[in-house]
Amino acid sequence: MGYAHSDRQDGPGVSDEAVPTAVKILIAGGFGAGKTTLVGAVSETRPLRTEEVLTEEGVSVDDLSGVEAKNTTTVAMDFGRITINENLVLYLFGTPGQDRFWFVWDELSLGAIGAVVLADTRRLADCFPSVDYFEKHGTPFIVAVNCFEGARRYQLDEVKQALSLDPGVPVLLCDARERESGKDVLIAVLQHAMRSHRTTRRTSVG
Repeated sequence: MGYAHSDRQDGPGVSDEAVPTAVKILIAGGFGAGKTTLVGAVSETRPLRTEEVLTEEGVSVDDLSGVEAKNTTTVAMDFGRITINENLVLYLFGTPGQDRFWFVWDELSLGAIGAVVLADTRRLADCFPSVDYFEKHGTPFIVAVNCFEGARRYQLDEVKQALSLDPGVPVLLCDARERESGKDVLIAVLQHAMRSHRTTRRTSVG
């Protein structure tokens, strides 16, 4: 995806000498972390969803502890789009959360500038596969802690320590149901991705 050059401020907290006109962002995380909800809340178009009802066979495979009320699952991806400003459009790809669907991750991640790992503090260990994947592939990512009702409220430093995150990985709170909260998450991952790419360019030039 190309870059349009600009010298002015291009939206809330987003500015750079090379601003992407259209960028791809992955929304990842464990089963039931809120990926489909986040994409649906922020997308300005009707989101594409590939949800299927959980069957008895699926229940026997998927761990529903902590998310017992969940009765559907994403089997391929979620897709949505949001315009940040006149020069910047984000295309959102929500990944499936279960192990048996990870074979689609490599295809979904092609061309992605960054990723959001949604964390559910009731099942924090479910984040590890996503974190490991993006670290292994060198994809800039942030962790957004989805504030479910009744879930334990961790300090952000506790989450970072529990997930053994690099000090440079941003961690923030969010409510995946709220559009403005979702937009804040997307702006945060965009800023982090652009900083990471600038650092990579300076390192390669040096």
